[in-house]
Amino acid sequence: MDSRGDLAARIVSVLGERRQTLATAESLTGGLLGAAITAIPGASAVYRGGIVAYATELKTILLGVPAGLLAQHGPVHPAVASAMAAGARDRLSATWGLATTGVAGPDSVDGLPPGTVHIAASAGAPATRALALAGERNDIRRDTVGEALKLLWEQLREDDP
Repeated sequence: MDSRGDLAARIVSVLGERRQTLATAESLTGGLLGAAITAIPGASAVYRGGIVAYATELKTILLGVPAGLLAQHGPVHPAVASAMAAGARDRLSATWGLATTGVAGPDSVDGLPPGTVHIAASAGAPATRALALAGERNDIRRDTVGEALKLLWEQLREDDP
């Protein structure tokens, strides 16, 4: 099992021990984050589901991201990642929301180069992280999943009862 799988397994274990749940909201990762979680045996006890909102307007329709926020900042912004995480958490009735949004490439989006990524984890006040990743499209998507899992793990450790 690779480091992402090890981390996903620890996350699933801790969420299970705490009787907490997780929902994901994904854009550039297109379901890879949910796949990393569901690859772990026992994930069904903690993973509520995920929303892949690849198209910008679906971030509003499915996740409740304010249209004004998207109009002002575009889909690749820390506040959008935070709203996506909160939207997934609330709409899927989970304890935690975890979100990814960014530019996987090969082209820039709204003047932002490939590798520009924002992730967020939220059980209340969101924790966000801006990433500047390098590599090809699939590398950026894979590394985003790893970084999102790391962010959630850090938040779970900080929230340790």
